[in-house]
Amino acid sequence: MYYFDTRLQMPFDEALQKVTGALKDQGFGVLTEIDVQSTLKQKLGVDMAPYRILGACNPPLAHRALQADPDIGLLLPCNVVVRETSPGTVVVSFLDPQTMVDLVGRPDVQPVADEARARLEKACEALGSGR
Repeated sequence: MYYFDTRLQMPFDEALQKVTGALKDQGFGVLTEIDVQSTLKQKLGVDMAPYRILGACNPPLAHRALQADPDIGLLLPCNVVVRETSPGTVVVSFLDPQTMVDLVGRPDVQPVADEARARLEKACEALGSGR
């Protein structure tokens, strides 16, 4: 599977803050935040539940990955999706950094992906029932 996730029982905005805090505790900052709900409403007139894509970056890990393969920037930052499935239920999904290794086929990127995955798993577990 290319991701791992957890479910939170709380309002969307509270979950979003909790996710951002858990990422920060693991050395990740959020470089980008895409509000998919708002974009689809503005561009297509489509209503949907809250859905955000967070572009999380751990600068030391990103630097190591870019030194190994400058084009790996195409796969950065690590995406985290926060989406409401029903009022008070939010799913948080983390892209598995091992996907990066599978795509580029470079063994020198493996240690970076291993560390990124470990940190993201810790963030997921800090949110609750991470798997």
